[in-house]
Amino acid sequence: MITQIHRDWLKLSDQVIQGYEVTPEEARAILQSEDQELLSVMQAAYRIRREYYGNKVKLNMIVNAKSGLCPEDCGYCSQSIVSEAPIEKYAWLTKEKILEGARESIRRKAGTYCIVASGRRPSNREIEHVIEAVKEITQTTSLKVCCCLGFLNEVHAQKLADAGVHRYNHNLNTSKDNYEHITTTHTYDDRLDTVRQASTSGMSPCSGAIFGMGESLEERVEIAFALKSVGADSIPCNFLNAIDGTPLEGRKELTPMMCLKILAMMRFVNPTKEIRIAGGREVNLRSLQPLGLYAANSIFIGDYLTTEGQAHTADWGLIEDLGFEIEECAL
Repeated sequence: MITQIHRDWLKLSDQVIQGYEVTPEEARAILQSEDQELLSVMQAAYRIRREYYGNKVKLNMIVNAKSGLCPEDCGYCSQSIVSEAPIEKYAWLTKEKILEGARESIRRKAGTYCIVASGRRPSNREIEHVIEAVKEITQTTSLKVCCCLGFLNEVHAQKLADAGVHRYNHNLNTSKDNYEHITTTHTYDDRLDTVRQASTSGMSPCSGAIFGMGESLEERVEIAFALKSVGADSIPCNFLNAIDGTPLEGRKELTPMMCLKILAMMRFVNPTKEIRIAGGREVNLRSLQPLGLYAANSIFIGDYLTTEGQAHTADWGLIEDLGFEIEECAL
C-alpha cells in the first residue's frame, strides 16, 4: 500500500510539472494523507520545487518600522487594540534606522527587505517617509524592497511602485467564511482589494495565510486556491504562534507533520510561486524545520514583528546541511 501511495504522489507531481492543475479534492487529500506517507508527499512536493527553484533558498528580513498602536482587532496579533500582550510600542522609526535594517539584511544574506508597519492604513505623510527610505535603499543596494503598511488606495499604491517598491504584502490570512471569527474591524474583501491594488500598480503581490486559527481542512485548501486566484507571486505560510495576551492565546491546533502537509499542499496548488515559511515556524515545525524547505523555497530570517526567530546563523547552517544554497543579494 505504501509503495502505491508513493508512486501516486510522484505521478501527481510529474503531472503538475507538465501543466496539470490539481483539484481541491486532490489538495485536500494531501492534508488528509497518513503520517506514514509524509516522506512520499514531501518528495513529490520537492520535485515541483526543484523544477522551478532548484535548491536555492530566498531569505527575507523584516523591520518593524511602527509597532503597536493599531486600531484593528485581529485576534492573532499582539499589536492590535484588543491585545494585552506586553510588547514594545513606538511610532515610526527614523529613516536612518530603516536604512540600518537594510544593511543588516544584507549582512544576513537576505535578498528581500520587508518594511512593515502596524495600523489600518498609511497616511500621506507615512507614505512619503517610507518612499524616502526606499529610494535610498534601491539606489545604493541591490536589495528588493517589500512593504506591508496596511490597506492601500490607488494613489498610495502607485507612489510606492514608482518609488521602487518591488513587492507589497497583504495577507488574506484565512478563508472568507472563517474571517469574521478572527477580525471584525475589516473584511476579507477589504484585504482582497488591497492585494489587487498592489498588483494593478505594478508591484508584485505578496499574500499568504496564518494556519491554526480554527479553520477546517477544506478552508485551508480554500485559502490556497484563493491565493492562486488573486495571483500572489509570493505566499507566506504562517503557523499561529498564539501569543499570551491575544484573543487566540493558548490555541494549539497544529502538529509539525500537519505544517509540512500544508506546505506541500501549497506547493502543489501554486507550483511556480515563491512559498515562504513565515511566522511561527520555530514553535510549530520545531525539529522538522529542515523538511519544510523540500516544499518551500523561502524563509524569513531573524526576528519577526514582536516575536523572536532563531539565530540567522542557525538558518544558514540548516540550509547548508540540506545541501541547499542561499540566493544572496549583492551589495
